[in-house]
Amino acid sequence: MIGIEHYIVVSSILFVLGVLGIFLNRKNIIVIMMAIELILLAVTLNLVAFSAFLHDLTGQIFAMFVLTVAAGEAAVGLAILVIYFRARGSIAVDDVNRMKG
Repeated sequence: MIGIEHYIVVSSILFVLGVLGIFLNRKNIIVIMMAIELILLAVTLNLVAFSAFLHDLTGQIFAMFVLTVAAGEAAVGLAILVIYFRARGSIAVDDVNRMKG
């Protein structure tokens, strides 16, 4: 039988992978965005697991809002990335400091 502990372990692994993806790869903005999505997925998995464990739909409803925000964040982030690529010709994270001002 799969218990809540299994969901917490999987969610923790996803969260750690997302954090490592952000800290270990500071060159590629697409990988950083995918790491943020992994973190949001880990949070959503926890919300759904605890919601099912406690027999309450509030966590599952909130998880749908988190997924909606994650989809909006991905769409806006990719749109900004495309505009930045058209203006600069590269998507290197080191060059983002030039956008100030």
